[in-house]
Amino acid sequence: MLTDIEIAQSCEMRPIYEVAKKAGIPESWVEPYGKFKAKIIRPLSAPVSGNGKLILVTAINPTPAGEGKTTTTIGLADALNRLGKKTMVALREPSLGPVFGIKGGGAGGG
Repeated sequence: MLTDIEIAQSCEMRPIYEVAKKAGIPESWVEPYGKFKAKIIRPLSAPVSGNGKLILVTAINPTPAGEGKTTTTIGLADALNRLGKKTMVALREPSLGPVFGIKGGGAGGG
């Protein structure tokens, strides 16, 4: 089984402008912090579509293998994306609670 860091290092990151373009975010709204991350700044004069949906994944008891909120959130986003929906995911740093970083870390910790 691969460790979290081995999985992360095996992935090829996409430039943030490519990610923003795919999400329909104008390049002028992107304030880059390097090649791979950015702050999105929408001008107050820009229209808001109001067609978005929010799905909050909270308070899931993990399985003995550790699948919980992060795994469910990523799986849900992948499924919606496969159905042709535009999806975005925001993950906070995962809890390192009772296992002290032995498992988890799907958002970059662990």
